[in-house]
Amino acid sequence: MRAIVCNTFGPPSSLTLEEVTLPEPGPKEVVVTVKASGVNFPDTLIIQGLYQFKPELPFTPGSDVSGIVKSVGEAVDHMRPGDEVFGFVLNGAFAEEVIVPANACFLKPPQMEHAIAASFMMAYGTSYHALKDRGQLKKGETLVVLGASGGVGLAAVALGKLMGATVIAAASTDDKLALCAEYGADVLINYTKEDLKSAIKKNTDGKGVDVVYDPVGGDYSEAAIRGMAWEGRYLIVGFAAGNIPKIALNLPLLKGCALVGVFWGSFAMKSPGQNQKNTMDLMKWYADGRIRPHIHQRYSLKEVPVALDDMMHRRVKGKAVIEMEEQ
Repeated sequence: MRAIVCNTFGPPSSLTLEEVTLPEPGPKEVVVTVKASGVNFPDTLIIQGLYQFKPELPFTPGSDVSGIVKSVGEAVDHMRPGDEVFGFVLNGAFAEEVIVPANACFLKPPQMEHAIAASFMMAYGTSYHALKDRGQLKKGETLVVLGASGGVGLAAVALGKLMGATVIAAASTDDKLALCAEYGADVLINYTKEDLKSAIKKNTDGKGVDVVYDPVGGDYSEAAIRGMAWEGRYLIVGFAAGNIPKIALNLPLLKGCALVGVFWGSFAMKSPGQNQKNTMDLMKWYADGRIRPHIHQRYSLKEVPVALDDMMHRRVKGKAVIEMEEQ
C-alpha cells in the first residue's frame, strides 16, 4: 500500500510517498481501508519532532481517519469487514490502510460522507472534552475562543453556542472572523487590530469572560488571562503560535481562576467509555444538523506535504482533508 512516510524529522517537504507493508492487527485492533484523513495542527509538529511525544522513525503521520473495515483482530465484536467507520490513531492515517484501536473506532452514520467523518474526531472531540469536561461551561456564561477559525477553534465556537454560552471569537483576519460568525459567534475580535484584553472587557461590560479556549498560545495568552472573570477557567489546548507562553502566577491568583490542561488524545485512550459518550453526543448533534465541520480544501495523498504546509502557514480555515483516489 502507499503511505506518506517521515524518515527524518523536518518540514513537510521532507515527507515522501512510499510503498509500505501494513502489520497484522492485534487482538483489539481494526484494519481500515482509508477513504479520507483529516489534517490537524499537531501533525505539523509531530513531523518536526516538536510534539509532546516523538514517534520512532520512520513513521506515517495523520490521526483522524474515515474508511471501510478490511479486517478485525480477535476480541473485536462491535464491527465487521465492510462496515463504514471513523476513528482516531496516534499516527498512521496518511496512508491507504491503517490499524485503528477498536475502542477508538466508531460506526459512521450513513448520511455522513467520509471527508466530514475524517474532520470530526480531533476537532470536535477535543473541543467538546475541553468545554464540557475540563471547562465545565454552563449556559449563560461567556466563552472566548482564540484562533477561532481553525479546526478546533471553529468547533469550539459552534459547541459553545450550542451549550448556551455567549461566544466571542478572536482571530487574526476579518475573513476568518466572518466564517466564525457563520458558526454562531456573537462577538468578533480581530486581535491584530484591537487590544485583546480591552476588547474582551468592552464586550463583557467589564466583567471578563468565564472560559478561555486557547489552542494558540504565544503573545495573546497573557492578554486573555487578564481579560478573565473571577473564578474563570483557562483551557490550555495547544500552541499553534509556535511558542509556549510563560504566565506570571500572580495572574490566576488575582483572578481566582484555574489554568486547565486539555489533552484529548490521552483522555480518549485513558477514558474510552467517557470519550464514547461524548462522541455519541456529537453524533446526535450532527444528525440533527446542529454541528458541521467546515472543509477548507480537499487534497490527494501525494499532496499531504502541501496540506501540512498550508496548515503551518495558517492558510487553512476549518479543516483540511486528504482524500484517497479511487483505484
